[in-house]
Amino acid sequence: MKKTIKIGTRGSKLALWQANWIKSALNSKHRSLSFELIIIKTKGDKILDVPLAKVGGKGLFVKEIEDALLHRKIDLAVHSMKDMPGDIPKGLCVGAIPKRESPLDVLISKNGLRLSELKPHARIGTSSLRRAAQLLRVRTDLVISPLRGNIDTRLKKVETENLDAIILAAAGVKRLGFENRITEYLDEKIMLPAAGQGALCVETRQNDADIGPIVAALDHQQTKAIVMGERAFLNRLEGGCQVPIAAHGKIEGNTFTLCGLVATLDGTTVIKDTLSGPVDSSEIIGVELGDRLASKGAKTIMEDLYAGHSPTR
Repeated sequence: MKKTIKIGTRGSKLALWQANWIKSALNSKHRSLSFELIIIKTKGDKILDVPLAKVGGKGLFVKEIEDALLHRKIDLAVHSMKDMPGDIPKGLCVGAIPKRESPLDVLISKNGLRLSELKPHARIGTSSLRRAAQLLRVRTDLVISPLRGNIDTRLKKVETENLDAIILAAAGVKRLGFENRITEYLDEKIMLPAAGQGALCVETRQNDADIGPIVAALDHQQTKAIVMGERAFLNRLEGGCQVPIAAHGKIEGNTFTLCGLVATLDGTTVIKDTLSGPVDSSEIIGVELGDRLASKGAKTIMEDLYAGHSPTR
């Protein structure tokens, strides 16, 4: 009788694709074990008619799954890394970060027009404050329209809600086979990605002697160094979905370079900087970049946002 390992996941098409990808990867490495998906509904899945920034709190798409992991109802969990708050609950840890898909954002437009070609006052669907602020920074005329739901739902809304375009993460679009719908990959100079975007997180209990070694084989060291640097930046600034905050790291040779950004909701003020150093110091670099942005005014922006005083459109 094979031992069954229970994998916790959300029930969306993308979450199931990701969990099944991890399941297949584990199956190929551990043929003596059986793996089963356990679908868990999170707060973020239940509230679909309100922008995430207004729901508030951290871990909207992970908390219930983490609770199941802590209470041993599941053995490991699969998340989108960008959904993971900077602080992980005591007793849990990041067990593995597999090789990352594209971290970029993409524009999907109704008429195949690129961002620069969209008509004046074009309506763009997104509920991400990070995306909205950066869009308004390059095109002050754009009208931002709230957009929630699974990827296929959002794609349908391009037609049904009279939107000119929507912004999605490239990784999810590619994973679900909608790559042919992509109009434009947005350069990071225009749209800096969310910390961890495109990467998966396999979360386990800390010091779990049985599960830890099983998932460790999925770790991709370069991806892990980059993502942990991005997360260190996010954590240092205590950023969440209520703040336009972005981070994107790269490795060239033995050098890790991290670009970070904090903006006001309307994109009129953007604090952005870049820091480089040794790959094995990616988390230290993330912390230092967070401190640098804080000293340049990011802390004031974030305090105003959390207090509800930031300008918006």
